[in-house]
Amino acid sequence: MTATTDGSTGAVTPRAASATDTSDTTPGAAGAPEAAKRAVERSTEFLLSRQDPQGWWKGDLETNVTMDAEDLLLRQFLGIRDEPTTRAAALFIRGEQRDDGTWATFYGGPGELSATIEAYVALRLAGDAPDEPHMARASAWIRERGGIAEARVFTRIWLALFGWWKWDDLPELPPELLYFPKWFPLNIYDFGCWARQTIVPLTVVSAKRPVRPAPFPLDELHRDPAVPNPPKPLAAVASWDGVFQRLDKALHVYHKIAPRALRKAAMNSAARWIIERQENDGCWGGIQPPAVYSVIALHLLGYDLDHPVLKAGIESLDRFAVWREDGARMIEACQSPVWDTCLATIALADAGVPADHPQLVQAADWMLGEQIVRPGDWSVRKPHLTPGGWAFEFHNDNYPDIDDTAEVVLALRRVAHPDRRRMDSAIARGVHWNLGMQSRNGAWAAFDVDNTSPLPNKLPFCDFGEVIDPPSADVTAHVVEMLAYEGKSHDPRTRRGIEWLLAEQEANGAWFGRWGVNYVYGTGSVLPALVAAGLPAAHAAIRRAVAWLESVQNDDGGWGEDLRSYRDERWIGHGASTASQTAWALLALLAAGERDSKAVERGVTWLTESQREDGSWDEPYFTGTGFPWDFSINYHLYRQVFPLTALGRYVHGEPSVGGPGKGS
Repeated sequence: MTATTDGSTGAVTPRAASATDTSDTTPGAAGAPEAAKRAVERSTEFLLSRQDPQGWWKGDLETNVTMDAEDLLLRQFLGIRDEPTTRAAALFIRGEQRDDGTWATFYGGPGELSATIEAYVALRLAGDAPDEPHMARASAWIRERGGIAEARVFTRIWLALFGWWKWDDLPELPPELLYFPKWFPLNIYDFGCWARQTIVPLTVVSAKRPVRPAPFPLDELHRDPAVPNPPKPLAAVASWDGVFQRLDKALHVYHKIAPRALRKAAMNSAARWIIERQENDGCWGGIQPPAVYSVIALHLLGYDLDHPVLKAGIESLDRFAVWREDGARMIEACQSPVWDTCLATIALADAGVPADHPQLVQAADWMLGEQIVRPGDWSVRKPHLTPGGWAFEFHNDNYPDIDDTAEVVLALRRVAHPDRRRMDSAIARGVHWNLGMQSRNGAWAAFDVDNTSPLPNKLPFCDFGEVIDPPSADVTAHVVEMLAYEGKSHDPRTRRGIEWLLAEQEANGAWFGRWGVNYVYGTGSVLPALVAAGLPAAHAAIRRAVAWLESVQNDDGGWGEDLRSYRDERWIGHGASTASQTAWALLALLAAGERDSKAVERGVTWLTESQREDGSWDEPYFTGTGFPWDFSINYHLYRQVFPLTALGRYVHGEPSVGGPGKGS
C-alpha cells in the first residue's frame, strides 16, 4: 500500500500506486533476471553517455522557489537586476505554482507560507500585478495563514531589506558572537557548518539594518495592514523559549548601546572570517545561501561591486543557474558533482562495467584531483588531524564531508587505476581522516565532530531548519561500509560504529534517514553496511529490518516514502513508488540475502517496467533531504545511479568485501 494526499489537509489516503512512463521492457516469460539484465545494459549506456569530458557526473539539484526568489531580491538590493534574468526566473516560479495559488517546498507537498510569500514578492518584482488571478489566490492564502508575521525569520529579513518589515521585529544577532570562545555556549562552532556560514554574514546585516527603497507596497500580504505584526505573548520564564525570548529582548537593547569601537571591530572580524572562507571560484561553502548573505554583508561594509571579492562572489552565483529549454531559469541551492560522480562510479562498476574501463579511470582521476589536503573549519575541533577528505561540490575546500569521503573511497576501490600508488595513498589519507572525525558516541556526522549542542536550535533566529550536525545512521553506515571494504571490520572504531547503529534501530525495524527520505533511505544505508561488516543475515536486527521493508512495499512492487514522514508517523514507509527509494529497499534486501524472495522479484519488476526507452527513470518526487521536512532536494541523478546499482547487484551479486583492493 502507498499513500497520497488530498492536496489541502495532508491527510493520508491509501491507494494502489502505479508505475509511470513505462517502456516495452517487461519481465514477460523471461522473468525478472532477464529483464534486469536488459535494464542494466540500457541504464549503463545511458549513464556513460552523461559523463562530462572531464570525468565527472552532475545531475540537477532541485529544491524550491525560495532560491529563485531570493536571487531576484539580491539583484534588486544590489541594483543589478536585469529584465532577461527576471523574466526567466519568473517563468520558472510561475510554473511551480499550485492550483490553490501556493508554492510547496517539495513535489506534491502542501503549500508553504514562506515559500509562497517569497515567490509572490519575486513575481511582483517581475511585474505581475496583485489583482491577476494567480497573484490574488496567493495573497488570499497568505492572509488566511497570518500573513508575513507568520513567515520564517529569513523571509522577514529579506522583506526588511526593502522596508516591508521592521528590523526591530526580527530576532537580534550581534556580530560580537564571533568573539565567543570555542568552549562557550552558542559560539559559532556550535552551529552546523551550513548555519555557521550563513549566520556570520547575517550578524553584519543585523547590525547594519539596511533598507533599500521598496519598489511597491505589500499591504495585501498582511492580515491587518494597520497592525502588520500583532504582539505575541512571552513564553514561560522556565522554558527554553522563554529564556531565549528574553535574551533576544536584551540583545535588542544592546543593539542600541553597543560600544561603537567594539561593534566596528566585530564587523571587521566578521568580514575577515567571510573573506578567508571564500572559495577559489568566488563562492562560499559551495552553496548558494551563504554566498548570497556574504555578498550582502561585504557590500554593506563598503566593498563595491567591482571589488575582486565581490565580483567573484556575484559571478559565482550565476553558476547556480540551470537554464531550461523553455527559457526558464532555476537556481540550484548547491551542486553535487563529487557525490554524483562517486555514486555513478559505484553504479557502473556494480553493473558489470570493467574496472579498467576508460570512463571509470577518468572518473577516478577526477575524484583524486578533488581530494582536499588542507585544514578547514572541521580542524577547529580536530586541530591535529591530517586533512584528506572530499567535499560535495566543485569548490568547497573549507568543508569536506564524511559521507562523500566514505563513498569516494568505495568508488575508487572499484576502479583499476594505472597509478596504484597514487590511488592507495589518497584512499589511506581519506580513511584516516574519516576515522579521525568519529564522534564521542562512536558514530559519524556529516561535517563536524560532536556538533550536538541543543542550544542553537532554541534561538528565535534559527527557525529555518536544522542548525546543528549530530551523527546520523546513514552517514555512520556509509563509513562503516567503507571501513569494512578496507579490511577494518574488527577495528575497535568500526565496532563502536556498529554498536551505535544497532542501538539506533527503531522499534519497527527501520533506521531514520537524515540525508535522504527517510526510513527507507536510512534502512537502505544501514543493512548493506552491517552485512559488509560481518553481521550474518540471520542477525535479529537484520531480520527486523527485512520484515519492515516487506511490510511497507507498495501494491505495485515498488517502495516510496513521502517527506511528510518527518513530521507525521502515518507516512513512515508510505508514498508513491520511486526509482531511487525502490532501489534503496532492494539494496538492503539483497545485502540481507533476500535475492530470491518475492519482495525482491516484485521490486526488480517495478524498476524494469518503469524504465524509459532511453534507459533512464523519471522521478518528480523529492527523495533527498537537506533539513528534515524544512528543506528537501530532488537529486536528478538519484533516479539513475541507485536503480542501476540495485539491478547490477541483483544480476551480478554483491561486491566482495575483505580489504584494500578487493571491493571491485
